[in-house]
Amino acid sequence: MEAKVDAAVASNDHAALASVFSPLGGWQSLGQGEQRVLASYFIKKAVSTPGFLPAAFTSNQTMGAFAAALGHLPPTVEGAADNKLRESMFEYKVSEEDDYSGAARILAGLRMDDAEGSVYYNRRSVDVFVKIAECYLEEDETVEADGAVTKAGMVVESIPDPENHTALILRYKSTYARVLDSNRKFLQAASRYHDLSQSNTDLVDADDLLQMLGKAATCAILAPSGPQRQRVLGLVYKDERLSQLDSLPEFETHSEVLTKMYMNQVIRNDEALLKFEKGLPVHAQAVMGDGLTIIERAVLEHNMVAVSKIYASIYFIELGELLGVEADKAERVAAKMVMDGSIHASIDEVDGILSFQGKGSPLVQWDESITSFCLQLNRVTDVIRGN
Repeated sequence: MEAKVDAAVASNDHAALASVFSPLGGWQSLGQGEQRVLASYFIKKAVSTPGFLPAAFTSNQTMGAFAAALGHLPPTVEGAADNKLRESMFEYKVSEEDDYSGAARILAGLRMDDAEGSVYYNRRSVDVFVKIAECYLEEDETVEADGAVTKAGMVVESIPDPENHTALILRYKSTYARVLDSNRKFLQAASRYHDLSQSNTDLVDADDLLQMLGKAATCAILAPSGPQRQRVLGLVYKDERLSQLDSLPEFETHSEVLTKMYMNQVIRNDEALLKFEKGLPVHAQAVMGDGLTIIERAVLEHNMVAVSKIYASIYFIELGELLGVEADKAERVAAKMVMDGSIHASIDEVDGILSFQGKGSPLVQWDESITSFCLQLNRVTDVIRGN
């Protein structure tokens, strides 16, 4: 049968290859060991024959033969020809077919060995896993992308001479941030995006760094309320490039919304917030189990914290009017935030009153107000100097 494979590859006879490797093909008469030998021979021949690849990828018959052969290989193929075939198939599916899921599955089958001297020794495993994750992200297959980027994270620290692989490490960090973002882990994603936006390297354009800052702002705004989000909001707010986001259509209201959040100001459902919501990616526009969108929940929780800075107690009817929701929804949100520690308060269900606790002494509040004012003044000064 090797002679038949030789002739089929040499003449690009896809039907002949299908007749050998199809489920009812001639190789079914061989034993398992002979099948592995023939599969290995076919793949080596396909990779080494000039002009056969990538043209053969256009044939469904030959692609079926490749799939069959790749599924019946011996433990080792000379010269790692099976890996070479998978890499060629990956490039073809990405560049010619835009089949990112198929490309990711093909590349995931690469055999990689940590032992030097093995034909499958691969020092590029991080690059492979990052490529797989990037492809799955293109198809919004976030679970698969998470799995691939997690594998990359397990080996990225072992990259030799990391200073010579800065571009690859940045790709890994960017992909990891995108995976966190797509999985709605907005707090972690915001922190990762902000770290990337601070990258001090000539490998990344200033415009790309500003895009990362914009994504950090987006995720910080969408993140659940709490001290950790306040810290990330502070990092983005104090970034001197924040005002530059106003010049980018997709981020033109981010600085306004983020500033209000960081300063604990009540956010109204105004034009700025509507523009922010309209520019969100699909995964961030989802309606959650409580019937609220992600941004609706984020703004509600933020406004609840803002109200706690102003009022000692408030009726839920008044709170609902202030937050722009019904009283019972305001009570449910308040109860959740009290339980998870986002606000310190007690609920009087009989009288329908929310009483806030731990507001501190007037002197402490005055000190916080002075600090807030100084931060705003510093920012205005920086903007004037920049102009």
